[in-house]
Amino acid sequence: MLGDWCCFPGRSSDTITGADRDPVLLVSGIGGSILNSKKKNKFGFESRVWVRIFLADLEFKKKAWSLYNAQTGYTETLDDSIELVVPEDDYGLYAIDILDPSAFVKCLRMSEVYHFHEMIDMLTGCGYKKGTTLFGYGYDFRQSNRIDKAMDGLMKKLEVAFKASGGRKVNIISHSMGGLLVTCFMSLHNDVFSKYVSKWICIACPFQGAPGCINDSLLTGLQFVEGFESYFFVSRWAMHQLLVECPSIYEMLPNPKFKWKKDPQIQVWRKQSEDGETCVKLESYDAIGSVTLFEEALRHNELSYDGKTVALPFNFSILKWATGTRQILNNAQLPKGVSFYNIFGTSFDTPFNVCYGSETSPIEDLPDICHSMPQYSYVNGDGTVPAESAKADGFAAVERVGVAASHRQLLCDKTTFLLIQKWLGLDQKFSGCSKTSKVTDVNSD
Repeated sequence: MLGDWCCFPGRSSDTITGADRDPVLLVSGIGGSILNSKKKNKFGFESRVWVRIFLADLEFKKKAWSLYNAQTGYTETLDDSIELVVPEDDYGLYAIDILDPSAFVKCLRMSEVYHFHEMIDMLTGCGYKKGTTLFGYGYDFRQSNRIDKAMDGLMKKLEVAFKASGGRKVNIISHSMGGLLVTCFMSLHNDVFSKYVSKWICIACPFQGAPGCINDSLLTGLQFVEGFESYFFVSRWAMHQLLVECPSIYEMLPNPKFKWKKDPQIQVWRKQSEDGETCVKLESYDAIGSVTLFEEALRHNELSYDGKTVALPFNFSILKWATGTRQILNNAQLPKGVSFYNIFGTSFDTPFNVCYGSETSPIEDLPDICHSMPQYSYVNGDGTVPAESAKADGFAAVERVGVAASHRQLLCDKTTFLLIQKWLGLDQKFSGCSKTSKVTDVNSD
């Protein structure tokens, strides 16, 4: 497979391995890092919580469910004797490579958990060396994109890559929410970013939010895997109970200050009584009004844990924090001398508006929404992030390119790889597209 991606056809692998390269740092998005549980203040055994195929839902409920601590700003596990950590093996690449690296998954090659795997193979095939010119940054994606631990971790990783390569500036490749984390770092540590970063290649970032998916995540949960493979995965409801307490989710709500072509809406077919008569009306909520809907719909939300009932209503402390994060994102400036490139997905139906109930089967009480299935209206995008949001970075991009691939597929798409090779200066004979993938939109506005 590496021969397909090799930037220097006809050369030996020894020559490629010794090639001169600026370091690359891969930054994952939400759900894109392995999380292990471990006993606090103890060395020793770690158990993988995310992602795992066997006992996925059971282990997730025991060890991943969390509550937000408004005093610290961190989301903390319900079991206060354990903490979730990201493994640092293989220079940070292990945690973002195959998210369940078990023999069973590798044998079946369950593509949904093969995250940066193909891109790591492509880059090593093009001469990058792990620990010298290739590094990964996985992080606890439950937390805020601007929390100190995430910012300090990214700073340390940039410093390590810079020094390991002999003082060469780093090229960042981020995916999805990882682009928001990088944006927060750039906004809060602009001088450091300028010192260590040469190029930033951003893939499928929800710069202005992901309206349909994130609105629904707070109300009914999130299904990472569809079809048969979903039976081996964390359930939608279990995921929902985690996401209600995750600042990162609130930070991806649609930006109310962004000038959308058409404002995203949450709609509810609602049974109402007027003058003793029962009627059905369609209620609509915009980005601001949705807060009231979240509050009402989640007012009875709770889970049972260790024999206790834990209330999980809409969290206004997180919303306040996320509003501050949105301001930081809106104020971000690309430093002079840093080149920015944006790849966004197109040609896939992507949730935008979300509707609950129907005219013939309306919602009677708003908390019933949490036990219903959504109906979406769609826009163009990668199936998760609307193209309108992903290309609205607000920076002076060298290039913005729309690629016909889904959100996860963008990480293993041949056109994506050709673009990365071109922008990293690896393939001067870049042809623009492949037979299997299509570049659908190129602009620099």
